[in-house]
Amino acid sequence: MTLPIANIAAYHFVDIDDPDALREQVRGWCAAAGLKGTVLLAHEGINAFLAGPESAVATVLEQLRSDPRLTALKAKWSWSATLPFKRLWVRVKPEIVTLRRPGFDRRASPAPQLPPETLRRWLDAGHDDDGREVVLLDTRNAWEVAVGSFAGAIDPGISRFSQFASRLDDYADLRDRTVVTFCTGGIRCEKAAPLMKAAGFDTVYQLEGGILRYFEVCGGAHWRGDCVVFDDRQALRPDLSAVVDGSS
Repeated sequence: MTLPIANIAAYHFVDIDDPDALREQVRGWCAAAGLKGTVLLAHEGINAFLAGPESAVATVLEQLRSDPRLTALKAKWSWSATLPFKRLWVRVKPEIVTLRRPGFDRRASPAPQLPPETLRRWLDAGHDDDGREVVLLDTRNAWEVAVGSFAGAIDPGISRFSQFASRLDDYADLRDRTVVTFCTGGIRCEKAAPLMKAAGFDTVYQLEGGILRYFEVCGGAHWRGDCVVFDDRQALRPDLSAVVDGSS
């Protein structure tokens, strides 16, 4: 039986010349629908975590996608017994995911997205389609990694994502190997993987949709532990159930 509260994680990188104006519109849509959560807007795009009744969440997604800039906005869904957010925040920030690398353009060194089912097949086989060793690189914070990660994944040991770039020299031996970066919903890898490509790493992928999409498609195969989320649920199990839920 489906739980009553729908939770979505959604982001899209796109040029937004008027984030302040869009903020007022998005805030109005979410408030009218009774949604709670956080929406970050910047000139580089949108990053949203929202929760509410399924019909209300679907309505706001439709409204967001009615903006031609956000037509391609994709969402990862999960369910809970209660609202995991206490309020609604819609904010304009310098970046929707903070890298702090002035002048870096993720579009100049794109890295391909790897479907979850392909990653599972590679991990089952122990190599990619060319017979190369696959190295998993976790781009999340160390305290998130401690709660759960893919078996054998590399933990850069960072306390915030903006430190990721400073750790690349530690992984020079990965430049000629197949590297798959991953994070919770995919957004951090949208910068991490292109950053690695620009630094000379030849074969770098980003896990499409992140850990949450992998859970949807592949469950807990090759995963150990839970996945941290930034709301009152604290973490999700591989079946996308909440570790902490108000019903228990």
